[in-house]
Amino acid sequence: MPFHSRLLPASILGFVLAFGGPGALAQDSELFALKNRWEHVTTQTPEGARAKALEALAEEANALVRQYPDHPRVLIWQGIVLASQARAAGGLGALGLAKEARSILERALELDPEGNGGSAYVTLGALYDRVPGWPVGFGNSETAETMFQKALAIRPEGIDVNYYYAAFLEEEGRTREALEHARRAVEGEAREERQVSDEALRAQARELVTSLQ
Repeated sequence: MPFHSRLLPASILGFVLAFGGPGALAQDSELFALKNRWEHVTTQTPEGARAKALEALAEEANALVRQYPDHPRVLIWQGIVLASQARAAGGLGALGLAKEARSILERALELDPEGNGGSAYVTLGALYDRVPGWPVGFGNSETAETMFQKALAIRPEGIDVNYYYAAFLEEEGRTREALEHARRAVEGEAREERQVSDEALRAQARELVTSLQ
């Protein structure tokens, strides 16, 4: 649904026009739609159909980047979608997608060092955690932990960062720390713009707490 200037108070309209104008509104609208489709695919689409759905979503993200090539939030969402696609695809065939996601997220961080509230760092942490290590891939547990720590410094109570960090710590055999972060994920506050996916992660965090106790 397009935005119209008559729907905005004059003070807000002036602010919007000063910082990007109608293009900024269109960009936000398109990102919102992309994010909603990503949440639907990753939380409600059956696993067997998820890879194909994410492949189509990646095409949408690529088109959005062509339209807004230097906008960090657009790049971060492209990276998130590609990382999700890599996870759904699985196997060595997903390595190319993971490498592409890493490159895109690193570029986004050059433009926005906080990575859209730490989201870029969370995704990079998960990539470094799950991708095979050298000589096959770029996976590295030390780098993964560095990424998670950077995300925690930006958003210490985030459900996503605490859950993924807890899962990482469990794999590393650091059970006490894993339990602490899993509990923080359960107690965290879901982001308004990521309500569905954050609540899905909260449910997984509850299961992780149970298994770690």
